Amino acid sequence: MNFDKFLKFFVPKDDSFFPLFENDAQNLITACISLKKLLNAEDEEKRSKYIKKIKDIEHHGDEITQQIYDQLNRSFITPFDREDIHELATNIDDVVDSIKGVSRRINLYKPKEVSLIFGEIAEVLHQAGLEVEISVNGLSHPGSKKEIILEACRNLNKLEKKADDYYHSGIRALFEEEKDAIELIKKKDILETLEKCVNKAENISDTIKEILIKMA
Repeated sequence: MNFDKFLKFFVPKDDSFFPLFENDAQNLITACISLKKLLNAEDEEKRSKYIKKIKDIEHHGDEITQQIYDQLNRSFITPFDREDIHELATNIDDVVDSIKGVSRRINLYKPKEVSLIFGEIAEVLHQAGLEVEISVNGLSHPGSKKEIILEACRNLNKLEKKADDYYHSGIRALFEEEKDAIELIKKKDILETLEKCVNKAENISDTIKEILIKMA
């Protein structure tokens, strides 16, 4: 047993990370909801409103991530491995960054229409965000909530596969139906970025499962 593990038996752990991660997960859900509203927006004015909101949400997420990093530098004994805390914070931040990437592309490309498949993937992403929240919130009581956390992780895996199916269906429909080459390029890039959002959300489940294994 190394010295750090020995100390954990006698020194109280710093539990201040859990509220930060819970805030981070809630911020992710807010980003998912705003993305859905952006994709359903009927005119350019409403789109601009949600694009700005997503930018603000992403900025807030950056602030939470920095708070986690700062707390990591101040803490002597952490509730789980330091590298896992860093990775979990980074993974959540990556999803919100990717959501901002979708909104940025919509702002730059201004597609003539928003495909229905975009909204379907955004809904999957929202469901993934809810599963992330369940799994992250459970980390404060990993013993009693282990099965709940693992179920949320399994659901994230299923949602990633569902988004992948939507993505391939969307790409196929795009090349069959879109006659404007420029619009095809725009929509393909937006579709790829949307699918990447769900992939990054699924990455969170891998980190959380690793944390559970180490905490067992």
